[in-house]
Amino acid sequence: MKIDNISHVFFDLDHTLWDFDKNSGLTFEKIFKLNDIDVNLNEFLEVYEPINLSYWKLYREEKIDKESLRYKRLNDTFNILNYEVKSRIINKLSVDYIDHLCTFNHLFDGTTELLEYLAPKYELHIITNGFKEVQQGKLNNANINQYFKTVTNSEMVGVKKPNPKIFSHALTLARANVENSIMIGDNLEADILGALDFGIDAICFNYHKENLTNGIKFVDNLLDLKHYL
Repeated sequence: MKIDNISHVFFDLDHTLWDFDKNSGLTFEKIFKLNDIDVNLNEFLEVYEPINLSYWKLYREEKIDKESLRYKRLNDTFNILNYEVKSRIINKLSVDYIDHLCTFNHLFDGTTELLEYLAPKYELHIITNGFKEVQQGKLNNANINQYFKTVTNSEMVGVKKPNPKIFSHALTLARANVENSIMIGDNLEADILGALDFGIDAICFNYHKENLTNGIKFVDNLLDLKHYL
């Protein structure tokens, strides 16, 4: 069912348009070779990915800073795998990871087709909790920056989704209001409930295959958004 009166569509970036897990895995493969880290990549990622998500939750909640996030997610993973890595190397890996992440730019299936479909009808925007030095590179290198009128990033605002201040900042920057806006993202807490609590309609890209209740609108494939927009 089409949603009326929408003129501004706000997207999350990682895990929504930009295939974070795929690009991240390729980045680790690259930096492990550069630093002679002899660890099974699949075993590493299986341990790392949930640890990374848990640290991002702490980061959203202002309980850790960026440097702690970058270091501890790696250190915890290597500890669980019983793979000894010196602190100096972990710090280098954390820098190398950020430096090389934007060299891989796989998008989710249907991303470009969806943006081509939406761009003539709506103003499109990004709201992201990702690091400012990385997110713009992702948009540029994946050749999707031109679709977006504004990019709001948590470091620019000083808070992270689901904090209402980031949604307020994004609407002001876009010259939009809650009634004519919609948020699309993968994270139930940060993107969907954050937007809904602020008064913005929302659709979840259910990448994480969560059991969604309470009437939350969701799609399993990005192109299914055409049913709503």
